[in-house]
Amino acid sequence: SENGYRTYTQKHLNELTLLRQARQVGFNLEECGELVNLFNDPRRHSADVKKRTLEKVAEIERHISELQSMRDQLLALAESCPGDDSADCPIIDNLSGCCHHKAQKSR
Repeated sequence: SENGYRTYTQKHLNELTLLRQARQVGFNLEECGELVNLFNDPRRHSADVKKRTLEKVAEIERHISELQSMRDQLLALAESCPGDDSADCPIIDNLSGCCHHKAQKSR
């Protein structure tokens, strides 16, 4: 515009809204680009959009499963640790893959 401000069409505003909403539900930038392309394609098929959405859901479910597994492992580690003033720590031993403190004590 004359005053140096950018002007946006309603189409641009709709694209920005789509991008913001898609990011909020977990789509990455590349996936957002695909969604914008579909948004701008008058010949798009809703099946394509649904397919990408269900792929994202499956990805999120895999991530949730991985996080739950990590949580379970951490809880098991915490359960194995007395959490007292001793330097011996089963959590450190387990995470380091050795029994460093026990090996030093037996010397």
